Amino acid sequence: MSDRRKVKKVIKKTWNFLWKSNSIWSWLIDLVLIFLIVKFIFFPLFGLIFATSLPFVIVESDSMHHHGNFDEWYNQFGSWYENNGLTKQEIIEWPYGNGLDKGDIIIVLGKEPGEYEVGDIIIFKTKVQTTPIIHRLVDVEQEENEFIFSTKGDNNQRQLVYFGFNIEKDIKQENVLGRAGLRIPYLGWVKLVFVELFKGFS
Repeated sequence: MSDRRKVKKVIKKTWNFLWKSNSIWSWLIDLVLIFLIVKFIFFPLFGLIFATSLPFVIVESDSMHHHGNFDEWYNQFGSWYENNGLTKQEIIEWPYGNGLDKGDIIIVLGKEPGEYEVGDIIIFKTKVQTTPIIHRLVDVEQEENEFIFSTKGDNNQRQLVYFGFNIEKDIKQENVLGRAGLRIPYLGWVKLVFVELFKGFS
């Protein structure tokens, strides 16, 4: 048998093992390959396309959820925005006026720091938790050549405070990963179901 035929035979055997075999080992190797493809090919490729190091995020909490219609939400939370210089008319025109739901997948679009606007939903890193936060911009300021951001979750009564420190104020531009682009409703529950299960056992 020639070397070429040997190679073809090995490739065919490998292919049949990966995609046609129903053995537990075939399934395990398939899962590992899918993980590697997603992590090292799919994510970096879309990161380049969307100009961000994190092209997709899953909404993991209810902090952006809206109960009922806009007026019901505003009656509950509007006073905070009014006290911070934001009018109802401004808020009505914000993107994703009905918020985001737990389990939504968000496609993240990288932006230049000066392109973010109050009302955008941004994704940013913080030192107090490993996963990024996805909240709405409520203030953008420029100090010399640097932009500083403030956010708030639509479904939170106030900005997040950890150990007396407001982590949603004075967010530096290098900690912002991008803004919410396209929303894919609820598909993230495919992953969150397992996350919630592991939480229950921990």
